[in-house]
Amino acid sequence: MKRKHSLFLVGMLSTAMTLTACGNESEGGETGSASESEGKVGVILPDTESSVRWESADRPALEAAFDEAGVDHDIQNAEGDAEKMTQIADTMIGDGVTVLAIVNLDSESGAAIQEKAESQGVATIDYDRLTLGGSAEYYVSFDNTVVGELQGQGLADCLGDKEANIVYLNGSPTDNNATLFAEGAHSVLDEMPYENVGEQAVPEWDNEEAATIFQQLYTAADGKVDGVLAANDGLGGAAIGVLEANGQAGKVPVTGQDATVEGLQNVLAGTQCMTVYKSATQEAEALADAAIALVKGEEAETTGTVEDSEGGRDVPAILLEPQSITKDNVGDVIEDGGQKAEDVCVDEFADLCADAGIS
Repeated sequence: MKRKHSLFLVGMLSTAMTLTACGNESEGGETGSASESEGKVGVILPDTESSVRWESADRPALEAAFDEAGVDHDIQNAEGDAEKMTQIADTMIGDGVTVLAIVNLDSESGAAIQEKAESQGVATIDYDRLTLGGSAEYYVSFDNTVVGELQGQGLADCLGDKEANIVYLNGSPTDNNATLFAEGAHSVLDEMPYENVGEQAVPEWDNEEAATIFQQLYTAADGKVDGVLAANDGLGGAAIGVLEANGQAGKVPVTGQDATVEGLQNVLAGTQCMTVYKSATQEAEALADAAIALVKGEEAETTGTVEDSEGGRDVPAILLEPQSITKDNVGDVIEDGGQKAEDVCVDEFADLCADAGIS
């Protein structure tokens, strides 16, 4: 897959955003008539449970990006309900969006939404998750195979090259990203002297169910677990809770993703080995850039294509580079604006932040 350097892409996106800025902000955070003539963008986020990122990071980043570009927009959340996402999409189409971006809850319902949009002359974009069998004009995300590779390498760095037993807590089986995360992680860990003593996908990325699943896998392995490949910080936190109850928290390295407040705190505390940072600002700007191009009838700048194996096509893609975060570089997330020091460095984490050079 052809990819450009992420810093170049971010610079290009920022330039594009500056050149297209116009209009004044109106009530409700949307732009006024100056942008309405150019079209309207609808974005449907998936839920508030799989990760806190959707509302705490993506929504404000998307709003800022569209406001900066002077583009009328409507951002809503499906709250984990595929039927609700379909209803929101129908309403947005009826309200005149010219571009619709979705983070699908599953490929089947996502493809149906895109088919309906296409029939109404509305262009679609896959945001963060690829809709298999869909018809999106563009796919905007981070390189999710690389995310998995970073997780696998992070766990290997924490375990070393000795023999070890690993449990995998994979993401939702309906999320194509979760498949890519697992493939990337296995490409690294399968080459190490580790034994897979348990692996299971967590339906809908449900953290409570993840705790139950991990407890079962931990028990089945007679507690002989040396490392946990958890697909995101929420699943990692669920595993850490079980390990803590068994006196093993901090002794068994656990991975994560999204660089959430809890995830960064766990990394600082040593109960989580690493997390993966994906800048919401970069991803939101990339989506805004692609949407603006569609609104103007132009082609967006892409970094290559990704294969939709179910739809039998190559989807033009904008893929950004994720970053591995350990205790040594938690400050990078703070400095980039991914999280605020006052949120991470509270109570018992204040001293840990100070030790890590975070103020």
